[in-house]
Amino acid sequence: MRKLWPALLAVAAGLALIAQQNPDAGFTDTPLLPGLPYHVHDPYRPHPKVVRPGALPGQPPSDAVVLFNGKGLSQWTAAKLGTAAYTVSAGPARWKVGDGYFEVVPGSGDIATKRKFGDVQLHVEWMEPPGVTGTSQGRGNSGVFLMGLYEIQVLDSYHSPTYADGQAGAMYGQWPPLVNAVRKPGEWQTYDIVFEAPVFTEGRRTKSASMTVFLNGVLLHNHKEEMGPTIYRQVPKYKPGPSEGPIILQDHHNIVRYRNIWARPVGQYDEPEK
Repeated sequence: MRKLWPALLAVAAGLALIAQQNPDAGFTDTPLLPGLPYHVHDPYRPHPKVVRPGALPGQPPSDAVVLFNGKGLSQWTAAKLGTAAYTVSAGPARWKVGDGYFEVVPGSGDIATKRKFGDVQLHVEWMEPPGVTGTSQGRGNSGVFLMGLYEIQVLDSYHSPTYADGQAGAMYGQWPPLVNAVRKPGEWQTYDIVFEAPVFTEGRRTKSASMTVFLNGVLLHNHKEEMGPTIYRQVPKYKPGPSEGPIILQDHHNIVRYRNIWARPVGQYDEPEK
């Protein structure tokens, strides 16, 4: 191995010289970035993988996990939300599939993705049907639960008052949205959510869950930390748990429609897939 070192050093020196002579490739004579093994504009820093964006806004990119393509609920199963916990049954999701969408069948129960996610980018489109009735929390209520535990509220909040931390876009029971950006019933609404899962080390929480949420292109939460799993009328509390969980859509006994749902597990820039 010692005999190889001169050759390896010569190759490395040659590559460095090429990099210095070709500024389009980067530089090795620049300072090291703090805490990283890379120079500023380092030619050897790993490049991110190529992802093709959707042909139209809102369409899934090439690396997305498509959870609903407009045709069926094969990616979903029946589920039941509990107090800061969830159970997923082996039974089929019993919501109604229509022309390019599916909708809650009141009383049929929640549904969950068969696949589990931790850190994730999630795209969900939803609609309160025209002629929605009821008041406050009884007006088109549903919810999107990340890891089956952390809810972003779905509700008709178009000229319909309710408590601030329970309106559409709220991190339910914890943080109201920065603004009310809902469209009127009968129009499709779009959630784009970046969720970061909590981290537990030896039974101790070392990182809280957090959300960044856009509704119809408008920022509602900017890396806002969760106080704990969603719970009704109580202060949330963390408990050690798994690093991944299903995405759950809630049956709150109101008809709400969903379509065009996809997710992208989130990785690190300097850890490209091999």
